[in-house]
Amino acid sequence: MKFPLGRAPVSLSASASPSTPFLHRNLCASKFIDDENDTHFVSLLSDIVRGKQSWKVALNDPSVSSTLRPHHVERVLINTLDNSRLALRFFNFLGLHKNMNHTTTSFAILVHALVKERLFWPANSLLHTLLLRGSDPKLVFSKFLDSHRQFIVRLMFANTLLPEVRTLSALLNGILRTRKFIMVWKLYDESVKAGVQPDPYTCSAVVRSLCELKDFFKAKEKILWMESNRFDLSIVTYNVLIHGLCKGDRVWEAVEVKRSLREKGLKADVVTYCTLVLGFCRVQQFEAGIRYMNEMIELGLAPTEAVISGLVDGLRKQGKFDNAYDLIVKVGRFGFLPNLFVYNALINSLCKGGDLDKAESLYNNMCMMNLRPNDITYSILIDSFCRRGRLDVAISYFDRMIANGIRQTVYPYNSLINGQCKFGDLSAAETLFTEMINKGIEPTATTFTSLISGYCKELQLHRAFNLYNEMIEKGVTPNIYTFTALISGLCSTNKMAEASKLFDELVERKIKPTEVTYNVMIEGYCRDRNINKAFELLEDMLQKGLVPDTYTYRPLISGLCSTGRVSEAKDFIDGLHKQNLQLNEMCYSALLHGYCQEGRLMEALSASCEMVQRGINMDLVCHAVLIDGALKQLDRKTLFGLLKDMQDQGLRPDNVIYTSMINAYSKEGSFKKAFECWDLMVTEECFPNVVTYTALMNGLCKAGEMERAGLLFEKMLAANVPPNPITYGCFLDRLTKEGNVKEATELHHAMLKGLLANTVTYNILIRGFCKLGRFLEATKILSEMTENGIFPDCITYSTLIHEYCRSGNIGAAVKLWDTMLNKGLEPDLVAYNLLIYGCCVNGELNKAFELRDDMLRRGMKPRQSLRALQQGQCGSSS
Repeated sequence: MKFPLGRAPVSLSASASPSTPFLHRNLCASKFIDDENDTHFVSLLSDIVRGKQSWKVALNDPSVSSTLRPHHVERVLINTLDNSRLALRFFNFLGLHKNMNHTTTSFAILVHALVKERLFWPANSLLHTLLLRGSDPKLVFSKFLDSHRQFIVRLMFANTLLPEVRTLSALLNGILRTRKFIMVWKLYDESVKAGVQPDPYTCSAVVRSLCELKDFFKAKEKILWMESNRFDLSIVTYNVLIHGLCKGDRVWEAVEVKRSLREKGLKADVVTYCTLVLGFCRVQQFEAGIRYMNEMIELGLAPTEAVISGLVDGLRKQGKFDNAYDLIVKVGRFGFLPNLFVYNALINSLCKGGDLDKAESLYNNMCMMNLRPNDITYSILIDSFCRRGRLDVAISYFDRMIANGIRQTVYPYNSLINGQCKFGDLSAAETLFTEMINKGIEPTATTFTSLISGYCKELQLHRAFNLYNEMIEKGVTPNIYTFTALISGLCSTNKMAEASKLFDELVERKIKPTEVTYNVMIEGYCRDRNINKAFELLEDMLQKGLVPDTYTYRPLISGLCSTGRVSEAKDFIDGLHKQNLQLNEMCYSALLHGYCQEGRLMEALSASCEMVQRGINMDLVCHAVLIDGALKQLDRKTLFGLLKDMQDQGLRPDNVIYTSMINAYSKEGSFKKAFECWDLMVTEECFPNVVTYTALMNGLCKAGEMERAGLLFEKMLAANVPPNPITYGCFLDRLTKEGNVKEATELHHAMLKGLLANTVTYNILIRGFCKLGRFLEATKILSEMTENGIFPDCITYSTLIHEYCRSGNIGAAVKLWDTMLNKGLEPDLVAYNLLIYGCCVNGELNKAFELRDDMLRRGMKPRQSLRALQQGQCGSSS
């Protein structure tokens, strides 16, 4: 059986006008159509509830049963408030016969109705049923409060009593908080229809509800209708519309509303302007936002902290750090400032961009404006200054932080410890580490890793591993940076077996190596001349999806060059270029150095031209390598051509280039040219360093001009350039060659006191005594150097082995050779050739062949092939 739909009640809202086109213009129109249909359906249900027809029959009709929903029941119950018993029967019928899952609101409406008629027992029973459903008590309470408000107002309307406008305002704003926006404007329409004269806050509530529904057309239309009915509208209502438009990213429409205020007799207030500025921030139009902020300041209106913060942080996020900084300075003159979070964010951005002066200025600005910096502010500044090696400034901020009573955290300690390890001294880092522990601040993986890295850089591996073990004992999990630091330390000391073992350990721990970890290992293997292993790691790196960079490729190129495989290095570079992998000057300088080391200057120049063609500019390092190569080849034409190319590129020779030229002229005895180059260097304000002084002194010493070398040494001291062991070695070498071992020994003792003696200086002294035939004193010096904590190298042993062979004492020579091997030193080509030759000359052919075979296994070729061996064999047979 079909039931006729009742007529919808007439609304005074603008939406009821036949000429209103909004139903066809807005997506939200469908909601209003549905609501109108709901009104017809609820009217039909109310007739069924109050009629004499069987509910079972009426509600079983498909057109009714398929449409009936819980929210329809809520409205029917409201319409049946005058007969709570009938409402309860209908409520129970639906639950029993239609399995209706009633809403909490339906329960609330019915309980209110029953209590009003003093039917407490059924009301209590309903409450008990509701709680048994496991509903959240807070939600239940809010529903009861909401339904109570509607209940009271609708009851007043039913009894032709008009609520006070403040009652209606409170109700509408309460419903707004529950986000029932459609209910707000419907209740508003009903109130106006009943004769309530709305105030600005009531009007604002309905405008806000439409804005929340994003029906801005309807919101504007509603305001026009309010204006035409001469309702009391204030700036508050228009601000609500402006806020809604800004929230919907329709800022320029909001600007038009603001512009229309004057003709309505209203003035934009601080809320208007702040809303517009924040709206512009929302759509990333910060310049427009700044214009409106300036306008409000000119009108004497104070922008809020949120407005300043929004503009400053927006500019910062766009990378306009200077603009953000200038804005803070500008508004600061008027006493306005952003919040602490925005200050910290901008200080952090300025620090990362390297503008520490402006970051400090902001800090001072904060203090001047009585905005107290917090631990984050200080942590940012301390970390930034530590990263740039300005430890004194970082420490001053740390001291200020403590003096101001700011809580100390692990982060500034980590920054200071890391800074001291990189730029200061390890003892200061250790003091900070002890201090933080004494204060109860637990060190993190970053704390331990900084110290471990510092120890590894100083080659104090035992201390690094002790700290690593302490870290494990404290339950602090090492990360990839910890392992990379330890691996780097092992690689730096040529302990590649241990480094490889640790690399495998981190893989077993499921810690993924990074590009840096692989780069360290690759460089270590290249330094160890194990190029094949280095390329295996490169392949492994690629298979794991890691991206090699110039720090990966440079050691590989340099490693190939250092092992005499320069052509392979060139092929490797060409292959990378074909893969469109961009190399830099650092990679090409390694190749150029390889060519120059082998005397292949023309090929180096050709490679440099190719480098430029591939879009890589020749930097100072590349020029320095080629200039050094040209100097060694005595190719003055190429030298001057390279210097002209530098000048054309706007590059000026640096210490390295001038020193190379001075060194080359000194070695060939052209001291006039060397000193001319020196004078030019000083004229260009490129001041000589210890290497420059030493290069010229070395040439003078070798030429026997000890007096001039001595004068230059005094000049060096006067210029506050401290000499190094090599500087002293120049004089030491000349004295030993002249046979003046007494002065040489005295000089070396002075070097020992100044901690300037090293393996090289001892080698010079040993060689001097050997040349004079004072072999016993030479062997005593070997013992002395070990006692002084200076360890002999391959050259030390080779010098003594050569003297033993010359004197025919092959047994002592072989014994010393075995001592060298037992100490973990690897003989070089010269050492092998010296002992092999000595064995042959002294008839020890079996040992000579044994050494030859060992040499071949290590990938080295005997300099004299089998010739010396055959001569030795013939000599022994005759």
